[in-house]
Amino acid sequence: MALRKAASYSKKKVVPYTRVSKKKEKSYIKTVPQSNVVKFVMGSIEMYNKGELPYEVVMISEEKAQVRSNALEACRQYIHKILDKNLAGKYLFKVIPFPHHIQRENKMLTGAGADRMQSGMQLSFGKPTARATILNPETKIFWAALPNEKTLKLTREVFERVKSKIPCKVRIVSEIKKQAAN
Repeated sequence: MALRKAASYSKKKVVPYTRVSKKKEKSYIKTVPQSNVVKFVMGSIEMYNKGELPYEVVMISEEKAQVRSNALEACRQYIHKILDKNLAGKYLFKVIPFPHHIQRENKMLTGAGADRMQSGMQLSFGKPTARATILNPETKIFWAALPNEKTLKLTREVFERVKSKIPCKVRIVSEIKKQAAN
């Protein structure tokens, strides 16, 4: 089965649907879809802790929206691939939001005779299908720490290319951290 288009969810007003408990009888959500985001931190944490990565680039959302875990994963793979190819591990990259919200879908049939196969809106609560993160304005989405200005420019370009996969307006901010006194 194909995914329902993201526009069905992305800009809708939503109440977080996250209640999962270890005790099955207390859990509102019986089956939880798996998150598509595999890793949240990539690169060299040691270099960052030593202060060798003074340049930072951050992607920040400007409006409230839902971002599916598969969109976050697609962005993560693309950014990580280009950074790893060009910087060979001399960077730190993080995906900040975690997809807690569980999206539901009331499956509807289309075509001739479909009206006899479903209950319409009588039992419209829906079944869990995917996971998403709910972004508020000024929420950080992606963050990268880099060694020099040349890599800062490359990372900004990569973040610009990924903007189209995020279903809300975003801005990219670059900054230079103060160097640690050695």
